[in-house]
Amino acid sequence: MMTAKNQTGLTKTFGNNSVDDFKSNEENHSIPKEKTITEISKTGYFLLKKNRTEDAIDCFSKILMLDENNNYALVGMGDAYRKLGSISDAVKYYQRCLSSFPGNNYALFGLADCYKAMNQYQKAIEIWEQYLKFDDKNITVLTRIADAYRKVRNFSSSNKIYQRVLEIEEDNAYAIIGLGHLHYDFKEYKKALFYLEKMYKDGNENLDIRVLTSIGNCHRKMKTFSEGIPFFETALGIDSENFYALFGMADCYRGLNCIEDAIVYYGLILKCDPENKMILTRMGDALRNLNKFDKAQEYYEKALDIEFDIYAVLGLALLLKLQGKFDEAVSSLKQLIIQDNSNFRLYTELSDCYLKMGEQKKALETLVDFQGVKNIKIKEMLESI
Repeated sequence: MMTAKNQTGLTKTFGNNSVDDFKSNEENHSIPKEKTITEISKTGYFLLKKNRTEDAIDCFSKILMLDENNNYALVGMGDAYRKLGSISDAVKYYQRCLSSFPGNNYALFGLADCYKAMNQYQKAIEIWEQYLKFDDKNITVLTRIADAYRKVRNFSSSNKIYQRVLEIEEDNAYAIIGLGHLHYDFKEYKKALFYLEKMYKDGNENLDIRVLTSIGNCHRKMKTFSEGIPFFETALGIDSENFYALFGMADCYRGLNCIEDAIVYYGLILKCDPENKMILTRMGDALRNLNKFDKAQEYYEKALDIEFDIYAVLGLALLLKLQGKFDEAVSSLKQLIIQDNSNFRLYTELSDCYLKMGEQKKALETLVDFQGVKNIKIKEMLESI
């Protein structure tokens, strides 16, 4: 016999027998039904733990033939189907259990995790809060609720529950990282760094690569690019093909105007993902900034071969402008404005084309036509003209 703690912090007991060991018990009417159910239940959970999910389902089904409302079997079926990714089936079994046993912690926990898997975070929160009525200091559940509130962008509730976890366990990694991501989501990058760097400074040997890239991304957003690079480099030491680390390196070098270095990392991304439209366009931009017009055009066109991309078309228009082909650039930019009249950059680039063509009146009219919110770049250009 063996015991194991599950993710809720409660303990389930597992047998160490096979399904076949209990077939004779099932047919032996001298053994009480209650004992048969108990033994089959132990086997079912043991098989579930060993990832023999289909065999576990077979065990729990046998119990439900003997007792259709057996809570252990209903939860077991829910756990098994959740493990198989059949979330809707798992929900049905957890709900069946809760209809007879409203306070069953395992069913509540499983049902909440199902709603989370379906991105129904508000429903998950409601179920987890029911669970807390029975166990209000369960850190696993508290962090899940805080995570769910973060997903629905409820800063106050998420922050409050993460802080509650830290009051119970001051160095809880999930809460600390969660607070880092929460503040990052709300563009509070300095506060996000405060929490994320706590994990890094603690010298955790098994530091999650996502913490490293998140710290790097905070520096990227704060434009402290040179400080972000070492974190992305460390992440690449763990996984040399990690997209977020490669992109972070490229973007930091772009921010530092080290275009050739940025190109190296864009190239590494494209080696792994040759049809990444965004990176193809970024590569085109980088080559354009180095005046490598033919190569830049090649990458913009590769992006457009995948599907329409406004930034790839803009890049081609800027190439035309740089080559003095103002009429063609103007035509392209006007078409883009028809598709996206809220992108201020299209107006400033079109206005600049008119200025280079000596048509100051059209340049002014273009800027005045911008219908977006008050924009500092539009205002500055109007004042300069």
